[in-house]
Amino acid sequence: MSAINGAKRVPVLLTLEDGSSFRGEAFASQPFTVAGEVVFNTAMSGYQEVLTDPSYRRQIVCMASPEIGNYGTNPDDAESDRIQVTALVVRQASRRASNWRATRTIAAELEQAGVPGVDGIDTRRLVRHLRTAGAMRGALSSEALDERELRRLAEEAPDPNGLALVDEVSRDQPVELESDGPERYRVVLYDFGAKANISRRLRALGARLLIVPAGTPAERALDWRPDGVMLSNGPGDPATVGHGVRATAELLGRVPIFGICLGHQLLGQAVGGRTVRLPFGHRGVNQPVVELDTGRVSVTSHNHGFAVEAGSLPATARVTHRNANDGVVEGLECLDVPAFSVQYHPEAAPGPHDAYPLFQRFAALMESASRR
Repeated sequence: MSAINGAKRVPVLLTLEDGSSFRGEAFASQPFTVAGEVVFNTAMSGYQEVLTDPSYRRQIVCMASPEIGNYGTNPDDAESDRIQVTALVVRQASRRASNWRATRTIAAELEQAGVPGVDGIDTRRLVRHLRTAGAMRGALSSEALDERELRRLAEEAPDPNGLALVDEVSRDQPVELESDGPERYRVVLYDFGAKANISRRLRALGARLLIVPAGTPAERALDWRPDGVMLSNGPGDPATVGHGVRATAELLGRVPIFGICLGHQLLGQAVGGRTVRLPFGHRGVNQPVVELDTGRVSVTSHNHGFAVEAGSLPATARVTHRNANDGVVEGLECLDVPAFSVQYHPEAAPGPHDAYPLFQRFAALMESASRR
C-alpha cells in the first residue's frame, strides 16, 4: 500500500443502489462507512468551495477532473464554517499542496474534519454511469467490502425526494454585517445554506446585511426595514422548505426579492409553481445559460438537483433563462411585483464571473422601489 501524509491507504468499496461497484483507496479518515446521494461535479478546480458548500450537505461528491488537490486548501476559500459533503471521491488526490496560499493538503483538510476521502476510483466510469442512469444513492466503506451489504446500506439511505436538510445548515441566530464602504442598501439575507460569497458580493454593492435563519417569519424580516431580500442557496428537496415558501409569498410585493438556486426554487413555489428532481442535476462551472430576451449566453456555476417546472408557473411569472444543454429553467421573474431569481450561482466561488451583473440588477431594483 502507498501512503499519503504518513498514513497507510486501505481498500475502499463504493456500491450504488443499482448494484454497480467501484473500488479505490482511502486517503483520509479511516475507518468509515457512509451512505448518501452520489453526484458528480465537472469543475477542474474549486474543490474547497465544493467541499464547504452547504448545498452539498449529505452528498457523496465525485470530482470528474482526474487530479484534485494540487493547490491545497486555505481558510479564505471556504464557503461555510465546515466541510459539508459526506465524502469526496476522486481519481487521484495530489500528495502535495503547491501554492503560496495553501495551509493544508486536501488529505489533511478532510482528515481534520473526519470526512472520508477516496481516490483510485475510475471516476470516468462512475461519472458516465451517473450521467446515463441518473444520480442515485450509494454506500462507501473502508470496513465493509461486501457488495451486497453496501447495496443494502445504499438502498436504506434517505431518498433525495422529500429530504429536508435546510435546518441542518441554516444559522440559529441573526447576524448583522456592515457594508464594504459607504452604506447604500439594507438587505435581509435568508440563510437556507448561504455560501459566504453571496454576503461578500452584497456587501461589495454597499449593502448592510441582516443574515437570518431559514425559519424567520416575513414580518420579522420586514421589521428591519430592508430595501431588499435575498433568498440563498441550500440543500435538499425544495418542496420540504415550507417556511421559506410562506415567507417568500408574504414578502412578494412588499420588498424587492432576488433568489439564488434554492431561493429560485422557493420563489417559483411561492408564485404557485412546482419543482421537480432532475435525472442527474447540474454541478460544475461550465454550464451555458441563455437569456431568452437577448439570446446572450453566459457560462455559469451550478449546483442543483431540482428545478422549477416551467409549465407550472402562473401568468404573473415568466421564464427568463434556460440551460442551453437541456432547456431546464434557469431564471424567472415576476411581472406584477419586483422579484426575480436564477437557478445558477452569480456569486460563483468557484466559477466564472459572467453573472456578476445580476447583483447590479438587484441593486437597480431596490433603487427603483425606493423612489416609489
